[in-house]
Formats: sequence, C-alpha cells, structure tokens
Amino acid sequence: MMVRNWIFFVTVVVLSLHIAGCSGNAAPSTQQQGQTGQGGGGRGARGGPGGSGGGGAVPVSAVPVAVQDMPIYFRGLGTVTANNTSVVKSRVDGPLVRINFQEGQDVKEGQVLAEIDPRTFAATVNQAKATLAKDEATLHDAQTNLARFEALAKEGVIAQQQLDTQRSQVGQFEGQIGADKAQIDAASLQLSFTKITAPISGQIGLRKVDVGNIIHAADPNGIAVITQLQPIVVIFSLPEDQLQTTLQAMRKGVLTADAYTRDDKTKIVSGKLLTVDNAIDTTTGTSKFKAVFQNQSRELWPNQFVNVHLLVDVKQGAVTIPSAAIIRGANGSLVYVVKPDSTVEARNVQVGITEGTVAQIDSGLQSGDVVVTDGQDKLQNNAKVTVQPPAGQGGGRGNRQAQGGVDQSGQSGQSAQGNQSGQTTDRSGQTGRQGTTGSGGSGGQTFQRGGPEGTSNGTNASPVTGNQTGRKRQGGTGNR
Repeated sequence: MMVRNWIFFVTVVVLSLHIAGCSGNAAPSTQQQGQTGQGGGGRGARGGPGGSGGGGAVPVSAVPVAVQDMPIYFRGLGTVTANNTSVVKSRVDGPLVRINFQEGQDVKEGQVLAEIDPRTFAATVNQAKATLAKDEATLHDAQTNLARFEALAKEGVIAQQQLDTQRSQVGQFEGQIGADKAQIDAASLQLSFTKITAPISGQIGLRKVDVGNIIHAADPNGIAVITQLQPIVVIFSLPEDQLQTTLQAMRKGVLTADAYTRDDKTKIVSGKLLTVDNAIDTTTGTSKFKAVFQNQSRELWPNQFVNVHLLVDVKQGAVTIPSAAIIRGANGSLVYVVKPDSTVEARNVQVGITEGTVAQIDSGLQSGDVVVTDGQDKLQNNAKVTVQPPAGQGGGRGNRQAQGGVDQSGQSGQSAQGNQSGQTTDRSGQTGRQGTTGSGGSGGQTFQRGGPEGTSNGTNASPVTGNQTGRKRQGGTGNR
C-alpha cells in the first residue's frame, strides 16, 4: 500500500510540473513599444491594457479655422479652338510643279507655298496683249479718218451723217481698247494665281497633294490647312443660372480664365474672358463663353479638351476650414470643435461656397476655433480626444529598457537597453522579477513571458547567456 501511494504521489507531482511548464511556455507575447520591466514590479507598456495610453481618449486630426481671402470660380468644360483656320486651295486648275513648305512649318501671310505650271496662263496674257495692239491700230485709223471728215464737212464736201458715223466708229474702237486692257488684267491675275500663297499666318498642317498632280479650284480638301495658334481661344459652357452673375462681373472688368488639364488638377495657362454667346442653348440649358489665351509656349492645341476656371469674385476675410471637417446629415451640416479641455462639441454650421478642398463658413465658427478633420465617425458630444500631430511629424518609436532588481547573491541586477526600430519586437506586460539563480554574482536575473496583465509565472524558461543587443540583454546570465 505504501509503494502504491508513493507511485501516485510521484505521478501527481510530474503531471503538475508538466502542466506548469506548458502554461509558462504558452503565455502569449505581444508586440508593443516602450517596455520597461523594473524591480520586479509589472507595469504595462504604453497603449496596452493597464498602460497610460490616453485613458480612453479618441485620437483625431484637427486644424484651426483660417480667415483668408477666398476666390470664387465658375467651372466649365471647354474645347480649344483655333482663332483662325484656313484651307489652302488653288484658284486655278493645272499641274502642281513645286511645293515650297514643310509640314508643320510656321508660315507668314503672303508666303508662296506652292506653284502651278504657269505657261498656259502666260500664253493667255500674251494673246490679250496682241489683241490690244490690233485694236489700238484700228482705233488710230478711225481717228485719222475722223479728222479728215471734219475738215471736209466744214467745206461742205461730205454730208453731216457721214461725219457722225465716223465719230461713232472711233468711240467703238476706244471701248474695244478698254475691254482689251481688262482682258489683259484678268489674264495676268490668273497667271498670279499659279503661285499659291498663305492666306493667314500660322502653322501649316500635313500636305494633302503631291507634286505632279493636277489640282482644281473645286477640290474640297485643298493642299493643306493653316491653323493660327497664337493667340488661341477656348469655347466653354456654364449653366444658365451662372450667366447673370458672370455678366455683372464682366461689367466691372476683364475676367481671368484658367485652363486646366482633363483631370482638373494641373493648371495649364491663364487667359482672359472675351465674350459670351447671345443665346442660351435650350437643349443643354447652358451658355457658351469664349476665352482667349496668348499661348506663347503653345500649351494649348486645337480640339484639346480642358477644364476652365473662371474667376468671378474674391470674398475678403472669409472664414474657411477643410471640407473634410464637414459632416452633412438630415439636420444640416455640422463640425466637431475641440474645446480647451480636450473634449469636442458638435456645432451646426452654415456652409457657403466650396473651392476644391476648402469650404467657406457663413456662420457657426470663428477665428481661433479648432475643428476635427479626421476621426469624426468615432466622436460624440463631449467626447475626450487627443489631437495627433500631422503625418511625418510624430516622434520615433520609444527605446525599450529592462532593468533588473537585486538577485539573491546581493549583486546588482541586470540592465539592458536596446533601440528599437523597423520590425524589432517589443513585449507588453513583461515583468522583470528577481533572479532565483545567479552566476557568480554577475547579476543573474530571470525574465519570463507574462500575460497581458504583466504577470510572470512558470520556471521553465530557456537560459540566455552573453551580450544581447536590441531584443537581447547585455551582460546577464540567467533564465528567460
């Protein structure tokens, strides 16, 4: 019976030790910052249970109310349009013998761009000149006969009717001379049309016909197209509700128009509002406006899609906040204002105009108020908050320090410090307890993983010996 009892007692002891070792090894460790285990007294890390991480305060972002001049813009969608566009066409028919421009070249008004074979038109001019010479000789003969008839008529040799007939012939020949001269001018003009010139200054496009082809005045496409890029205009639309406000602003002075990219984020160039169309489009309920841009660097290109911001007014001394601070609900718009005691107050506001990410407040706020811009979904009236610093300005992660107490040999305990950064882990709630074993009085100390409450239990920790950096401890020999 004694042997059986002894065996039962040994079995119970072994099972108890095994259960205690399993529970000590299975205690979880959490990754936290700023751990300190000192003198065997368990103290939780910052932000963990039992720590001093804000006492239930909600972390939020907040900014003060700003008082500044607020520009008022009307925004519309627009299309870049060339100020002038001209199709280069021939005014006469004939074979194209020469091209005097390069595609994409800047040309000046009157510059010769192409030439048609001029020989046919030169022959017509020569023919008209020959006809003129013949008619001039006939006129000279008629004038000579008229002088004779006048002398004979004075002497009564010929009848008055014959004299009148001769005068009429002279007049006919003089009219013929005038027609011949006009014919020469017309033929010379046709000859000049064989040299095709630029009707306007601008940039010429791609060539649409090659040398050697017969071109005609009736060809619809012409030879090329010239587009005037400097200055250039943008045609954009605004809702009809904004028309009267814009017209009133136009009476006060010239309005500034800014062209933005398709995504409405990048400003391209600034210009001036030129005019407004004289009728509202009934199909869209919008009015068309024309703005002109000097386009010195050719930032704008014909048929380019742009967003236009038309500056119509500037509100002086406006109370402004980020639009992200505004919460819109069934009872209107409200913001959370941070009070001096670090609590928040829900306050109704009257929102005026919004430009981008900035909102103008007509009533409800004043200079000096601080409004919450992030974290409003976790707030209610009189909630306690902690205002976080802007991103990138927060302090670095804390240093971990573990200081041991005095061991049983009477020697000073182990002290270890390690700078923690990146993925270095930290344990919350660990307690440095006095070592139960020491090695020659060298500061032996036992560290064991504890639970969330910072308790240390169990004795089956693996020994760690040597210099430790970061997660290890320097100069200590003991069980961990």
